[in-house]
Amino acid sequence: MHALVFWLIYPLLWTISILPFRLFYAVSDVVYFLVYHIIGYRKKVVAENLKLVFPEKTEEERFRIRKKFYSHMCDMFLEMIKTLTISEKELKKRFIFKNPEEVLRLQDQDKSIMMMCGHYASYEWMIALQLYGLRITAYGIYKKIKNPHFDKLVRDIRGRFKGELISTSKATMTITKHESRNERAIYAMVADQSPKLAKSKYWADFLGTKAPVFIGSEKLAREFNMAVIYLNVEKVSRGHYVASLINITDSAAQEPDHKIVRTYLDLLQNQIRQKPEFYLWTHKRWKHSGHPIPEGAQIID
Repeated sequence: MHALVFWLIYPLLWTISILPFRLFYAVSDVVYFLVYHIIGYRKKVVAENLKLVFPEKTEEERFRIRKKFYSHMCDMFLEMIKTLTISEKELKKRFIFKNPEEVLRLQDQDKSIMMMCGHYASYEWMIALQLYGLRITAYGIYKKIKNPHFDKLVRDIRGRFKGELISTSKATMTITKHESRNERAIYAMVADQSPKLAKSKYWADFLGTKAPVFIGSEKLAREFNMAVIYLNVEKVSRGHYVASLINITDSAAQEPDHKIVRTYLDLLQNQIRQKPEFYLWTHKRWKHSGHPIPEGAQIID
């Protein structure tokens, strides 16, 4: 069944990926109309998240943010599909790194790099970093897709530009193996998901509300004394992004507990407050906000 679904859908995805950009974004407009106006995908979740984070804004202001967000979300989904056939030249033109020398500097220190990312602007085309002269392998930590054929497709898309994916369940084991062999790498983690309540050992203020947070990226960075950078992505126009690599630390092991996570959250929430339409509001990020903080949980200030 998985194979049948894949082979029914894949030809459509490939056809969309080869469209010229003007037609490509026209398709995204159609997808937006279906997702927002017809299906109403997670409209309630988005509305509740925006009201929680921006209580000072009017209903009309939040409504405008919501519509812009859905349009951007559809663009980003289609851009992932575009990666099937986009050329290196086109990708590098549309996803520009302002200071690639920062990651080149860090790779010369003979240590691995933890790149902390958020569900903001575009995390699909950050694979363009591989086109700036990296000598170390870049790995993306991702949640494995249940359909094995689509899972392989996602891994193949990332592999087009020499990047590789590691499933979240194998991340610690794989990174430990690499470090034991002195194989340096850069690991990209989207670190703003919400843990299950039973596993919510760490809570922090995020956009004005206490919420559980993952600290796995900091733990790994500290254990192997990695450098840590934040991927700051700005959407400058439709299909065009500019990214800056913001240094959090050159030596994670030297940092106090939770400073890395707190710095990451501050950088991300500053971006969200400036242009909230580019954050992934469909995530149930604050689903545990109404629950009391579990006994023994640590608060990250």
